[in-house]
Parts: sequence; structure tokens; C-alpha cells
Amino acid sequence: MSTAILTGQPVPGSSIEADLRSLGFDVRSAADTAEAETLLAAVPGEERVALVDARFVGHVHALRLGLTDPRFPLAAIPGAVTAQPAGRQALTRAMARENSAGGGTTLVDSLADRILTALDTDGTEVHRPELGSLVAAVPADAQARNESRQALTAVDDEAVRLKSAVKSRDGFFTTYCISPYSRYIARWCARRGLTPNQVTTASLITALIAAACAATGTRGGFVAAGVLLIASFVLDCVDGQIARYSLQYSTLGAWLDATFDRAKEYAYYAGLALGAARGGGHDDVWALALGAMVLQTCRHVVDFSFNEANHDATANTSPTAALSGKLDSVGWTVWVRRMIVLPIGERWAMIAVLTAATTPRITFYALLIGCAFAATYTTAGRVLRSLTRKARRTDRAAQALADLADSGPLAQGFAEAIKKPARALPGFTAPVVALLGGLAVVLTAALTGFGGPWPIVAAVAYVLTSGLAVARPLKGALDWLVPPLFRAAEYGTVLVLAARADVNGALPAAFGLVAAVAYHHYDTVYRIRGDAGAPPAWLVRSIGGHEGRTLLVTVLAALLTASQFTVALTALAVAVALVVLVESIRFWVAAHKGGAPAVHDEGEPA
Repeated sequence: MSTAILTGQPVPGSSIEADLRSLGFDVRSAADTAEAETLLAAVPGEERVALVDARFVGHVHALRLGLTDPRFPLAAIPGAVTAQPAGRQALTRAMARENSAGGGTTLVDSLADRILTALDTDGTEVHRPELGSLVAAVPADAQARNESRQALTAVDDEAVRLKSAVKSRDGFFTTYCISPYSRYIARWCARRGLTPNQVTTASLITALIAAACAATGTRGGFVAAGVLLIASFVLDCVDGQIARYSLQYSTLGAWLDATFDRAKEYAYYAGLALGAARGGGHDDVWALALGAMVLQTCRHVVDFSFNEANHDATANTSPTAALSGKLDSVGWTVWVRRMIVLPIGERWAMIAVLTAATTPRITFYALLIGCAFAATYTTAGRVLRSLTRKARRTDRAAQALADLADSGPLAQGFAEAIKKPARALPGFTAPVVALLGGLAVVLTAALTGFGGPWPIVAAVAYVLTSGLAVARPLKGALDWLVPPLFRAAEYGTVLVLAARADVNGALPAAFGLVAAVAYHHYDTVYRIRGDAGAPPAWLVRSIGGHEGRTLLVTVLAALLTASQFTVALTALAVAVALVVLVESIRFWVAAHKGGAPAVHDEGEPA
């Protein structure tokens, strides 16, 4: 139960007490500052508490935005301030000073606003939600109160609430084909007590059924798969809209939403590949399915790395960024730019339509071409921004990139050994050596026969170049390219060696291994985004790091027959999946139960 303390003289006919109770607050009243301080001290430290002026006039949704959002320790709107347990100490200090300064006299002006001023003076961060047309005011007299009430009746706060449930920045398909009705589904679900996590789970189940339909290899199955994939995407939009509509944000929910998105998409790729093999043409498209997963994952890592590198960089401007801003101010260019990057809405719509109307091979060809173009467009733009931006990156950004690199004991050991001489290397060394090392191992695996020793030699060189790349802090202009280059090298090596094995089951086993490792890499991203830190060092060491796994796969290919290599890949995939899944689930459930600050990561634009 949350507690709201009404301060000041009550106003006859005011609905503020009923409004607060409708939001789940236990309401108490204080006649002066001293009594307000006493009531504040009586509220258990693990509960939310709010100070609200009894003269408050405003929409219920304004109160909801200001007083119930779980993401912020302290938040305020005019006439009201709230604190979660993490912000209670700061609120208590501010209240004590106000009581001391005011001597406990009867409240005339707004205590909540004075407390907010005191918090600002202390330099304490207080969230102030954007209210837009919503009313939130503390009228000083009868005339002002009448004006505020007229303004309140002129705005439908439910319409505002529905509109704000939709992402402010979305893709064309989602904006015009999904959101116009999905927001009403979200409201229907919220009013019946359904949570975002329940809808997220329903979306996952629907997508898995779609993948199973695609795996049948029949035209009816493909049509059903396409329809169900769109239905899954609608539910995927609804879960976030419920969270925004009713402010049901949580650490666990953000992780489930992001993780399930990847699980749904990649499971569907596997379903298409199985369907192609079982269909009338017995088409083997596992290499295309794995290639699509590799390309999509590398695209996401580019996004994550670039954003983390520039998260808190100073002098964070460039001519390229300025041009991008100008293009975003022109209507038609906004939609073109959002569509050509093939966000999840456009991507899933394309996959669904092509699944129903064509073949899995055509679907994967279209997906690979579209994603390759999108990856080239976005990466080129970010490289230009980085080269034209004179920014100083922080230690936090460098650490985030180091965590995203996923370096194991081999690369870390070599990096530690050459740390001093590495300081003299030019600033562009890290991405260059990461690129050269990755190209060497992938091309060697592709150009030599399966089972030869040369991929091992190239993998050893990759270990050394990987260590050299992370031997000093990743603060260079293009150092954000290092993690995606490592991802491309590791995944690409597994893909090429499995294809060269040329036996049934090798590529599906490789698909499983890359999926397990990709989960670990996505999990690292979500922890960093949630300010939870990177996965523990023991986990990275136990699964070898990117360079250790790459070396191991080349050794297995050299020592085993193609059939044995398939079994080894399968065993490795299972082992990695068990380790990372068990640790990841344990971490996120513990974070949720431990009261970790709620987050809401909008993630990839829908």
C-alpha cells in the first residue's frame, strides 16, 4: 500500500482524496508541517509516500504520471511530490528542513512545492513527467480554481492516456497498421487486470505456434504462420502499451519483452528452415536462416555499441548528426528513413507476407537483402558521425564497450601482457585489428577444406588480435565497432565451418550454438541498459569468451569427422545455453524480487 499525505486546508467538493484512493493510496491529512513530518516518519520505509496539496486541481492521469511511475525514486508535478524507498532519505531531509524553517505553522502556500524546491537546491534528481494538455495546478484563490476546473473539463484525460500509451517514435507499419487499434486492446487488457508480462508471454506462445505451422512445410501451414506472426506482433505492441497506459513498468518485464522478441524471431527462422526441408521441394535453407540470424544480431550489436559509446560523451555533435536532424524535420523523409532501416514491424510484416505467398528461400533472400541494406545504411551513417564528431568518451562508455566485447581469458590474458606497449599504438588500432583478425579466421575457414589445420592457425591469430584490440580503453572514435566485429567473426566462423562440413544436422547444430551465444550477448546488453552491470566474470570465463569459443570450434573441426563435429556443436550449444540461461534467469528474477529500480527500455522501434 502507498500512502498519500494531504497537506493544507481541505477544499469543499474537492475530489483529490477519492482520486488518490483510486490510484491505490491510503490517504492521511496533515494540518501543518510538523504533523506532515510526523506522518511521513510513520510510513514504513519500504512503501511509496506522496505529499499532495489539498487544493490540488488536476486530471487523475496527471496524478498517475506524477505519483505512481515505478521507474523514478523521486517524482513531482505541481502540488505533489512522491518518493519511493530509494528516495525517502532525500525527502525526509527536505521535510525536516522545512519544518525547522517554518516552525510547524499552519500551511498557507504549497508544502509539496516547497519540498520540491528544497530537493532541487540539494541537487537531488527529481523526475517531472511531461503533462502536455493535462491539468495539474494549486489555485491560489477561487477565481483561479474555477479557471483550473474549466481547463480540466476541456481535456479528456482518457484520450490523452490512450494516445500516450503508443510509442512516440515508431515505424510506418506499426503507426498506421497496428497502433490505431492495439491501444484499445491494451486498455481492454489493463481494465481486466492483465499484466504486460502475461501479454508478452502470450505473444511468445503465438509466435512459437506460428513457427510450428511454418515447420509443417505445407501451403496452409505457411499461410497460418504468416497470420499468427502478425498476431504475435500485435500482442508485442500491446504489452508495451499496457505498461505505458497503466505505468506497469518492471525490470523483469523489460527483460522478458526484449528477450522474447529475439526468441520469437529466431524460432520463426528455424521453423521456416524446417518447413523448407519438409516441403515438396526438400529445400535446405538452414545456411540462409543462420545467416539471417547472424546479420540481424550484428545489426543490433552495432546499435547497442554506438549508443553506449555516445551515451554520456561530451561535445556530442557533428555535421552528419545535424543533417540527420534536419531530415527528421521533414515529414516524408522521416517515414522513409524509419522504413529503410527495416525495424521490427516492417521486418515481421515482410516475413509474414512472404511466408504466406512465396517460399522460405525467397523469404530469407528478401530478409537478407533488406537487412544487409539497412545495416550498411545505419553503420555508414554512424561511422560518418563518429569521424566528424570531436567527442570525449567517458570511462563508463569504455567499460560498457569492454563488457560488450565479451573477451575471454585468452584475449584478456594477452591484453594484460601487452598493456604497456599498447598505449603507444594509434587510436584506430582497435577496430582495425578486430576487423583483420575476424576476416582472417572467417576467410580461412571458407577457403580451406573442412578438417584442415589452417583455420586453427587463423583462430590463434584471432585470439592475439582480439587481445590487442582491448589492450587499452575503448575510447577511440570508432572503437564502438569492436563488439560487432567480434560478433561477426565468431558467428561467421561457426556458420562457415558448419556449411563446409556438408552433413545433415551440422547447420541446425550451428544455428543452436549461435542462438545460445547470441542470447548471452543480448543479455549483456540488457543488463548494461538496466544499469545492472555486465554478467559476472566467472560466466564469461566458463563459456570461453568470443575468442575462446572461436578457437574451440576450429579445433573441433580439425580433429573430428563431419558427423562428430555436428554432435560436438550440438553438445556445445546445449552446454552454453544451460549455463547462460540458468544464470540469466536467476539474476533477473532476483533483481525483480529484490526491488531493483523498474526500467522501461523501448528497445528496437516497432
